Amino acid sequence: MKYFAVVLLSAASVLAADKPTPPPSGPQTDGAFQKVILDSDKDTNGDGIFEDTVKDPMELSIAKDGRVFYIERAGNVKMFEPKSKETTVIGHIEVFTGLEDGLLGLTLDPNFLNNNWIYLYHSLPETTKAADGSKAGENVVSRYTLKDGKLDTSSEKVILRVATQREQCCHSGGSLNFDAHGNLYLSAGDNTNPFASDGYSPHDRRPGRSPWSSEKSSANANDLRGKILRVHPEPDGSVTIPKGNLFPPGTPGTRPEVYTMGHRNPFRISVDQKNGYLYWGDVGPDAGGANPNRGPAGFDEVNQARQPGFFGWPYFVADNKAYIFHDFATGTNTVPFDAAKPINDSPFNTGIKELPPAQPAFIYYPGSQSARFPVVNGPGGRTAMAGPVYYFDEKNPSPIKLPREFDHTLFIYEWSRNWIIAVHLDDNDKIAKMERFCEKMTFKRPMDMELGPDGCLYVIEYGTNWGNNGDSQIVRIEHHRLSAAIP
Repeated sequence: MKYFAVVLLSAASVLAADKPTPPPSGPQTDGAFQKVILDSDKDTNGDGIFEDTVKDPMELSIAKDGRVFYIERAGNVKMFEPKSKETTVIGHIEVFTGLEDGLLGLTLDPNFLNNNWIYLYHSLPETTKAADGSKAGENVVSRYTLKDGKLDTSSEKVILRVATQREQCCHSGGSLNFDAHGNLYLSAGDNTNPFASDGYSPHDRRPGRSPWSSEKSSANANDLRGKILRVHPEPDGSVTIPKGNLFPPGTPGTRPEVYTMGHRNPFRISVDQKNGYLYWGDVGPDAGGANPNRGPAGFDEVNQARQPGFFGWPYFVADNKAYIFHDFATGTNTVPFDAAKPINDSPFNTGIKELPPAQPAFIYYPGSQSARFPVVNGPGGRTAMAGPVYYFDEKNPSPIKLPREFDHTLFIYEWSRNWIIAVHLDDNDKIAKMERFCEKMTFKRPMDMELGPDGCLYVIEYGTNWGNNGDSQIVRIEHHRLSAAIP
């Protein structure tokens, strides 16, 4: 499996196109379910050519009054107003867009209708150069205030900073989400170039090879990359550390913001608002098969964290399948890493050496056919993402909310394989059943998914192609009890 020329999501293949094509295409209904397009690329010149007016859409969030906010990687913040059915640019953030960086994440404050606070994860435009010539940058979470329908850039409060290397791609992550207690979660990728590792574990320990090692990030408890972070934003723009993160504040060789670690590219996350369980999709490495000298084939993962933990990367993948230590200087291999007692002996590790035991993935699948989770199988690469958990609310007056049959259901989705899967959970939050959701409906590379106050799923469809793309759209999936009533 090959990577993008410009990689935002590794482990995904892309089609090329000479010019954009008009949306929508393919079935937009499935029985009682209907897809409603809120925003899409448009034929602005009336010449039949649909232009890329929804460009690189990344993440969205829905206010309790129905307004839909979403971001574009180059820095635009947009808002769809349900009454006027119009989308406007409400702000622009200057960002560094090289590698996989840019305006990456967005979420609204839980009390947004009162305080108008919006949180953005973005790459600062400045790139610094160290004495050795290496390039570095910073990705930050900022809180802004929406004033008179516009983003007040003067209101910015930087609440979290993630130092990054800008020598090599890949894996920026960047999803934001709140839990029911007002804690803010941020996913950050391992910021590691995977190409010299042959699709296996990137743990190069040679001098100067830090950008090629996830041991400096994902397996480094003293670094914020390759993690999902959890902090509590305070009204003055500072943050406090909630109780129950992976490392208590003050623990030598650790960062207290870390909730989970050992991630490669945790691109999309969600938090179950009832029990606080954290879900995320982790985009996996590209090895097409197992190698007795290097380790397992590449797998994508969907994970569930009921509590903080270490989830394995770059030492383990899937259900703790172990990689073998590879000496990149000599090309020799020794022994598999130990999931019960993982040790980070890398010279690039600035944190503790002995890590918590590795946790296995909740759902995992390779590039080939999966016997363990056959419902995920299909053409395309691998780009696993985790959406929200839906609970049916009898008191919600919305006539278009998802039906009762999806009560207590996790929605996962695939950018490369173009599906959405309903993972029905049992009383213990284990998998009861997995099934394709609206499998007769066409989804063009779902990029983000959130639940609205109306009980509907809101989805960013990135579109068929990478880059010059004329079929991007923001949609709402409605359920009508009588399909004949669909207008």
